[in-house]
Amino acid sequence: MNQLGRHIVVEFYDCPADILSDVSHIETAMLQAARDAQATIINSTFHHFSPFGVSGVVVIQESHLAIHSYPEYGYAAIDVFTCGEQVDPWVCYHSLFASLQAGHGSALEIGRGQKQLLRPAADEEIREQYQPASAVEPVHVRNIWFTERDDDIALSLRHTGEVLFRGQSPYQKVEVFDTYAYGKLLVLDGKVMTTDQDEYVYHEMIAHPALLTHPNPRRVLVIGGGDGGAVREVLRHS
Repeated sequence: MNQLGRHIVVEFYDCPADILSDVSHIETAMLQAARDAQATIINSTFHHFSPFGVSGVVVIQESHLAIHSYPEYGYAAIDVFTCGEQVDPWVCYHSLFASLQAGHGSALEIGRGQKQLLRPAADEEIREQYQPASAVEPVHVRNIWFTERDDDIALSLRHTGEVLFRGQSPYQKVEVFDTYAYGKLLVLDGKVMTTDQDEYVYHEMIAHPALLTHPNPRRVLVIGGGDGGAVREVLRHS
C-alpha cells in the first residue's frame, strides 16, 4: 500500500427516523461495524441531542469511525478512517448500511498519507524510538450522553446506554434513562423533566411553603403531578 491510511466519507439516505434517533442502536451498530472489520476498539463516545440527532465516534487502534444522524431527514453522515492494511473500511460501510437500514448510500474513498510525500526520516530509527516497551491490551471505555440543548444552554447527562423505557403516550414521547450521576432520568418530548437525585428540590418547594403557611390545611388539590413527588411531600404533613 503506497499510503498510510484509507478514509471513506459515507452518506446514507432513507434510514428510519426511529433508528437514527436511538443512540443505543447507533452505538451498537458502530461498535459492530468496527468488530466486523476486525478493528481494535479503544473508546466510544455518543451524544443523543434533543430534539433530533445523534453524534458519536468510535476510536479504534487503527484510527476512528464517526457519525452524525439527521432523523428528520432520514440521513446519516459517516466517516471511517483506518491506518495500515489490516482493517478494511468498506467492511464497516456494508455493516452500517444493514444496521441503519439505509435505503441507499454513497461513499468516496480517499488515500491518506501518500508515502512518496513523506520525509524519509520516518523510518526504522524513529519507529524504534516510539515503539512501546511492551504491548498493552487496550480497554474499551464507553461514554453515552443525553443532551438537551437550545440556543443559550445545553445540559448533558452520561447514562449507561440502556433505555429503561421508551414509548409514546397519547400526549408525549416518554423516555427513561439510567444516568451515572443523577440516577433515573425522565425525559418528555426530548426535555429533561426530573431525576432521582434532584427532584426533591422541585417537589419540596411546591409543597412545603404552602402547607407551612396555611394555619390548618385539611384538603390539598394537586393539578398534574404525574410523577407523584408533590403528593409524597404533601403526605409528610399530618
